[in-house]
Amino acid sequence: MAYTVETSTPPNTPIPIGPYNHVAKVGPFVSIGGTAGVDPLTGQLAGSDVYSQAMQIIKSFRAMLESVDSDLGHVIHVNVFLKDMRDFDEMNRAYVEMMGDHRPARTVIGVNELPKPGVLLTMNLTAVTGR
Repeated sequence: MAYTVETSTPPNTPIPIGPYNHVAKVGPFVSIGGTAGVDPLTGQLAGSDVYSQAMQIIKSFRAMLESVDSDLGHVIHVNVFLKDMRDFDEMNRAYVEMMGDHRPARTVIGVNELPKPGVLLTMNLTAVTGR
């Protein structure tokens, strides 16, 4: 069986800072690349703190997933790239507020740098479509 890779950057999501699309879909599988907490309306960071940035990331994920007939309840795995592990609790606070009772597999990795100035974390995820 041949699969087609469909890629997109949906409206109302941040513009990628490099040569890529945010969403890649193959059959029922969805991958969303590294996403920072950028408000798509302003192009600026949603805030200078981890909580605000994490909330925006997951709001962007929600819009990206909806564009491919999925939602946060169909997330399989999330990677979190966190600049300062002291921000772990605040990242988790936003994560729980946005994800509700859904607890997909997750990995948190401490990183030294991220490409966009002021970014305190990025996340990416793998999901399936809702069909």
